[in-house]
Amino acid sequence: MQKLTVLYGHPTDADAFEKYYKEKHLPLAATMEGVAKLETTKFLGTPDGQKADYYRMAELYFDNLEQMQETMSSTEGQATVNDLSNFATGGVNVIVGITETD
Repeated sequence: MQKLTVLYGHPTDADAFEKYYKEKHLPLAATMEGVAKLETTKFLGTPDGQKADYYRMAELYFDNLEQMQETMSSTEGQATVNDLSNFATGGVNVIVGITETD
């Protein structure tokens, strides 16, 4: 499967981030057709108790590269991408990969 990973930096206001993320951004992301699975993670820290490099992660899975490109270039996909600037005050890194299993 093709995977789009969104890594969120630590926001300036975590409470505001969480409220917007849960009430506005995730419902907007849910309008994107073609996403096979969406997982979100809120990082607690590193194994030695340090602050994690990132605050949150979202992983969007697609059947293939073409589906990912079609979904992300759709009106709903572009609206979701454009919404990041409304709440992701800690910055965002987006990376693309392919899942592998042994």
